Amino acid sequence: MKLKKWSYFAMAAALTVSAFALSACGGEKPEPKPAKQQGLTPTSSYRMPIDDGGRTTDVSVHDPSVFYDENSKTYYAFGTHYAVASSKDLVTWEQYSSDNEWNKLYDAADPVTYAAGIQWPKALDETLQLVDPAENGGDTIGTTWAPDVNYHDGKYYMYYSITKKFGSSESVIGRVESDRVTGPYSGNKIILSSVGRTGNHVNCIDPELFTDKEGKLWMVYGSHFAGVYIKELNNSGADWGLPKEEGDGKLLWKGGARVVEGPFVFYNDLTDYYYLMTSYGDLTSTYNMRIARSKNPDGPYVDVTGADMATTNDNGTLHGNKVAGSYQFADAEGAAYAALGHNSVVKDTGGKYFVVYHTRRQTGTTVQAPHTLYVSQLFFNEEGWPVMSPLPYVGETFGKIAEEDAAGEYDIVVHSTGTTTDIAQSVKYTLAEDGTVKNGSAEAGTWALSEDFYITITLNDVEYKGVIVPGWNSYPSSKRQTAAFAITAISKLSDQGGSLWGIGAREDA
Repeated sequence: MKLKKWSYFAMAAALTVSAFALSACGGEKPEPKPAKQQGLTPTSSYRMPIDDGGRTTDVSVHDPSVFYDENSKTYYAFGTHYAVASSKDLVTWEQYSSDNEWNKLYDAADPVTYAAGIQWPKALDETLQLVDPAENGGDTIGTTWAPDVNYHDGKYYMYYSITKKFGSSESVIGRVESDRVTGPYSGNKIILSSVGRTGNHVNCIDPELFTDKEGKLWMVYGSHFAGVYIKELNNSGADWGLPKEEGDGKLLWKGGARVVEGPFVFYNDLTDYYYLMTSYGDLTSTYNMRIARSKNPDGPYVDVTGADMATTNDNGTLHGNKVAGSYQFADAEGAAYAALGHNSVVKDTGGKYFVVYHTRRQTGTTVQAPHTLYVSQLFFNEEGWPVMSPLPYVGETFGKIAEEDAAGEYDIVVHSTGTTTDIAQSVKYTLAEDGTVKNGSAEAGTWALSEDFYITITLNDVEYKGVIVPGWNSYPSSKRQTAAFAITAISKLSDQGGSLWGIGAREDA
């Protein structure tokens, strides 16, 4: 079973989750609250962090796939360009290998050379011969993309992809193995190939494996050319991790002009949903994170409007819940945060869920390197939809929050639902103790807490449902950083916005 630190068979930790099942998808009615969900809202008070504890922005991993190694009790983030970082607590990270340091993961002896004189590890030669990377200026490929590490029966297996050139749909997913999580990896096997195919076909990139609640092993993969697919793999014997049948598998998320890539599936047995996260847009400008869910590992996956991701027309708006896009809080001096995405999800030993993703900075329409690693807590609102904290994780503990403590001034960002270069800017609102939301002296909506954790905000006639949690406001660069409350919520998708973030009601640490 893949050790990405959620258990499909025993999840005793108390994670706050939905009181209802899908309420807006295809006319479904809310389901009764399962017995195992009862009493799992917070029973104790929140705990604010004392300081930032060492943030995740010190390491660089593009397209991070998080893996928890039970043997070393360590989290690893494996990324494109061979970059790897590790952490014991998801707060303090160390860079193990940087971009292009393939010698840290493979035997450096006797490398092979392909386009533009680029050296590759010999272990990948069979894949390289099949793909034959092209020399094409800035589109020349000299690295593996989006690796995903799994552990089974004493071996670490790394799934990776190589493409012919940037923007090509001729790609191969391969697999190498090792006795150690950081290699050296060898024993290459071809898993899937789209080399030599014509037309709008599936692109064999971005593999991610997961095990469903019945113990079946799956791989999601693909990109915008023909969309995201799922394929069942063998989960026992000598063929573990190899395709069970021929073919591409099943379409989960339709491709199109709005680039979709970087799929990741995780299961929450308290909501009994599988969640499929993807990234949309151009990683140099419009990258953003999206999500849909299903009762079955192989779909159909729907968003909050009930739209099926495998059949929905791509109009740039109603295509998956937009978790986050480019944004800037008022206190954040300088460039905005941009190009968030290609994330993975992990559940820690205490029952908390986390999103591990990369982000960059943006001025105007220009996104600036490097791609830095961020980790934020992931929560589930009253309807079981994931919502992500706007603050990087620093060890805080969510819990019950009194209305009088939650009331106060907030910087609120409303993310658009589209894929756009526009940066969502924060606006200052006051959550008044009388339950109104005010913009200056003008009334702009209402707010209310339930079970001292869930929050419902109506802002400019749009209702958002989410949670209010503690965190560390790390955005000010010259002002004093401090503990703060954070709001993260989601609405029905609309032109007004899909998700809402808020930071405010600060407390002294």
